[in-house]
Amino acid sequence: MDSTSGRASAPDPNSGEPGPSAGSSSVSASLPQQQQPEGSSPPAPPSRYESQKRRDWNTFLQYLKNHKPPLTLARCSGAHVIEFLKYLDQFGKTKVHITGCPYFGHQNPPAPCSCPLKQAWGSLDALIGRLRAAYEENGGRPESNPFGARAVRIYLREVREGQAKARGIPYEKKKRKEGAGGGSTSGGGEGSGDADSSAAASSAAATTTV
Repeated sequence: MDSTSGRASAPDPNSGEPGPSAGSSSVSASLPQQQQPEGSSPPAPPSRYESQKRRDWNTFLQYLKNHKPPLTLARCSGAHVIEFLKYLDQFGKTKVHITGCPYFGHQNPPAPCSCPLKQAWGSLDALIGRLRAAYEENGGRPESNPFGARAVRIYLREVREGQAKARGIPYEKKKRKEGAGGGSTSGGGEGSGDADSSAAASSAAATTTV
């Protein structure tokens, strides 16, 4: 084995491209010029949505593995999905005022309070959408998809209505604001929800693997 093979690094799992094989550095240097005229290009990296969906799916599988008692995907129900969403609240960054708080119903409270931080409704709504798609992409049947269960839909509606009152955010008004971009959304706050659920998934993965 020559010196070039000793410097060959492991492929980056996030790049979507295979790493160089040992002893092929001199060949790979001229490879792009040879492949370019043939029109073959390296595969495009996955989109932000696809990458996030994969991370969310792996986080949920890890959650099932660490569940006490451990759960299999085949035995997972809507109740377990709701349990998972409640588990993610500990990683939330959205202040949700309790009933006795003087800032209950205030969208922009003038001072901090001791109310808990939770996942925003838009974050959970977007997360369930990604997990529902990932379940079917990984061989699950639509009729048995736990992320599309009626209990999960009811839970999300209750979270939306409760947070709308506690935070003073009119989700219904934002829901009607569609057509400008050509597509409808499932409700207000989903844009910021992606970032919130992304951070939650990363934190949950780090926690469950320890």
